[in-house]
Amino acid sequence: MAGVFPRLELGRSIKAIVFASVLGVAAVTGSFNNAQARGPESLADLAEELGDAVVNISTAQRVKAKRSLQLPDVPEGSPFQEFFEEFFNGQEPEGESPQRVQSLGSGFVIDGDEGIIVTNNHVIEGADEITVNFNDGTKLSAELLGSDEKTDLAVLKVEPQSTLDSVKFGSSEVLRVGDWVMAIGNPFGLGGTVTAGIVSARNRDINSGPYDNFIQTDAAINRGNSGGPLFNMDGEVVGINTVIFSPSGGSIGIGFAIPAETATRVIAQLREFGETRRGWLGVRIQHVTDEIAESLGMDNAQGALIAGVSEDGPAKEAGIMPGDVVLTFDGREVPEMRDLPRMVATTTIGSTVPLTVLRRGEEVEIEVTLGRLDEVAEVEQVEEEQESPKDKADETVVLGLSLAKIDEPLRERFALSDEIEGVVITRVAEGSSAEDKRVRAGDVIVEVAQEPVASPKDVVDMVEALKADKRRSALLLLSNGAGELRFVAVRIEE
Repeated sequence: MAGVFPRLELGRSIKAIVFASVLGVAAVTGSFNNAQARGPESLADLAEELGDAVVNISTAQRVKAKRSLQLPDVPEGSPFQEFFEEFFNGQEPEGESPQRVQSLGSGFVIDGDEGIIVTNNHVIEGADEITVNFNDGTKLSAELLGSDEKTDLAVLKVEPQSTLDSVKFGSSEVLRVGDWVMAIGNPFGLGGTVTAGIVSARNRDINSGPYDNFIQTDAAINRGNSGGPLFNMDGEVVGINTVIFSPSGGSIGIGFAIPAETATRVIAQLREFGETRRGWLGVRIQHVTDEIAESLGMDNAQGALIAGVSEDGPAKEAGIMPGDVVLTFDGREVPEMRDLPRMVATTTIGSTVPLTVLRRGEEVEIEVTLGRLDEVAEVEQVEEEQESPKDKADETVVLGLSLAKIDEPLRERFALSDEIEGVVITRVAEGSSAEDKRVRAGDVIVEVAQEPVASPKDVVDMVEALKADKRRSALLLLSNGAGELRFVAVRIEE
């Protein structure tokens, strides 16, 4: 079924503007022919040609049922205990037995000879049985070849008696906003349903995974459409319908599809290996905000800021350093932080690629040989809350931060590892820019403006130098107690 993200639901109703004067459109788009201006007159031939390659997917899962009625809380050994146990066990003798849960979704055949079918991971996740239903009424059991949670893709295999109708992938890279698209799927279990619309936007990041790059469309997508194809007007699959934004669970014209360019790479690996094999650079990155860009002397906020480098990773070996800003990867610009992980992941493991990084105001060319991402070992970095200790009379205060040189009592108080060197923050002023940036007591300033600091005086001197240079913010490299690094640009108060 099509995924629904309640946390992203819209708070007000959306009304679509559906009509435009034919004369008005013709006047504005005089260089286009009438068919292009009006859109396709009919999708009947296309739908008839492609419909048999689209399938309905039903799954069954055995889950342990929970007792719907709970025993009252009675004292141990009470005469009522035996009575209630006999009563409730008699009411639900099968209360703990497994039950079958079924769900529905969509998919499509990409190899009719081998019986290869593509769908969403969330359609088949946890299923004990997967059944593929075809337009002619045929039902075949499916084997899961592989799935990828991060891109929400899965590849199934059936054993057909004869060659199945199949469809081919097209290029999602040539799609333009306003292009017509058609979706076929199994909404609400109704079977083959055709809807049409346009590409509303491209490269959408909806925070559903690390490689978000969705096609947004207003073609009606509902529960059960998940895993179904999104076609261009040449009958090629340019996307895989995956998720909708909706306050009601039904279509309001905001649906998202995985682009074909993303899907084809993952599908090929799932078919060959049963798993994904992604490139690995070995860095922790963060956004280049306007303040960070200004503190680094950049004209525009772009690229990915290296906040940390894995000791045993390819980046370390290639000479990439914390504070570098990756501007290009393998000859392609890196517009935002979120673009770099996708570029790295889709690059062949073991290949050597060129990078351009900004280091201390100079562009540096680096070559790096990518490793393989260990999906299991990958962990999300989570910042831990630290309690602010009491202030000290001899502390230095700058940028709303109370600073002290690290000594053994402070190292013990803030649980700082022995390897961490710098200036410890003992208190953060309420309402300060540093507090807004989630700087906390116990963080250690390792660098200011990409220069190492060893004492509170070093920090003060660097901030004064930035003021003299008319900088509006100071770029701090901070370490937490475990030695994990991050950059923060703190506004310099007048």
